[in-house]
Amino acid sequence: MIDHFGINCSDFEASCRFYDGVLGVLGHSRLMDFGVAIGYGSEGKPTFWISRWPGAEPNREMHVAFAAPDAEAVRAFYDKAMELGAESLHAPRVWPEYHPGYFGAFVRDPDGNNIEAVCHGAPQG
Repeated sequence: MIDHFGINCSDFEASCRFYDGVLGVLGHSRLMDFGVAIGYGSEGKPTFWISRWPGAEPNREMHVAFAAPDAEAVRAFYDKAMELGAESLHAPRVWPEYHPGYFGAFVRDPDGNNIEAVCHGAPQG
């Protein structure tokens, strides 16, 4: 159901040290590092992300990605979200900077969270 998720960190460097350590002992490591976001996981796929957060509020936006079976389902997720009045963050597309075949769409839920649908196969059309 959940493909991956991320949290925002007000002290990014401290969070990097913490998660490098605690996830390392569990057999996970940094698999992607964009400088402002780090993806941790095992077997080549990041499933937990931390991101730099410049805000001061105690409650920050969450990111949750739901696994979709294919690109058509990602498009259906996005279309339904738009129909329900969600804010579009990113329309469905391939995200080659993540990996080849990564196809996702991002919307803002009613509470302001970043919700994604993603499939990991090459999209059709």
